[in-house]
Amino acid sequence: MQHRTIGDLMTRDVVRVRPDTSFKEVVGLLADHGVTALPVVDELDQPVGVVSEADLLRTVAAQPDPGGLPPSKGRSNGAHPVGEGSTAGELMTVPAVCARPEWTVVEAARLMDGEGVKRLPVTDEAGALIGIVSRGDLLRVFLRRDEALRDEITLDVLARTLGLAPADVTVEVRQGRVRLKGRVESGRLVPVIERLCRGVDGVVSVESDLTCGVDGPPEAGLPG
Repeated sequence: MQHRTIGDLMTRDVVRVRPDTSFKEVVGLLADHGVTALPVVDELDQPVGVVSEADLLRTVAAQPDPGGLPPSKGRSNGAHPVGEGSTAGELMTVPAVCARPEWTVVEAARLMDGEGVKRLPVTDEAGALIGIVSRGDLLRVFLRRDEALRDEITLDVLARTLGLAPADVTVEVRQGRVRLKGRVESGRLVPVIERLCRGVDGVVSVESDLTCGVDGPPEAGLPG
């Protein structure tokens, strides 16, 4: 099976700023390019932080209110106290949480979820910025057609990987939901089939209605 990597999904033409980029320049770049955040890079083009609309709004919210409302008590971004800063380096959220191009969608999704971020700068082996991947980019794998999912499961998972004949297991896919029907020799093979099907890019869920013969050990070479 060929899993799509972050290198396949990321945006390569990345708009970036330097730490000394001004507040107004950052706002202009966000608006001009239709993005909500920009990686901040040093002189080696290595990400040192990310400046987002949320970071900019913290500064705006901390300003004196013409109507006399008290100052905002928003959270710090980890770089500077709330409301302070007029450059990308002073406004950015640090550290920059980065991904590598060879990562899978699952690896990047887990990092995003664990760190509570919406996007990940992607860096090469030297730590230089080569792309950026967003939550929307990761979700694009779920736009794959049901026919493509069925063919990959039937040909790659069942036939090539597990050596099953097309008549052994039939595959139905609707809206990314996979249903397996048929008969296999060993009950121990059923969870292996289910796990491999769940690992196909774009699969939402797997339901199996598989019967089995004798419950012997998996055949040699099967993924365990």
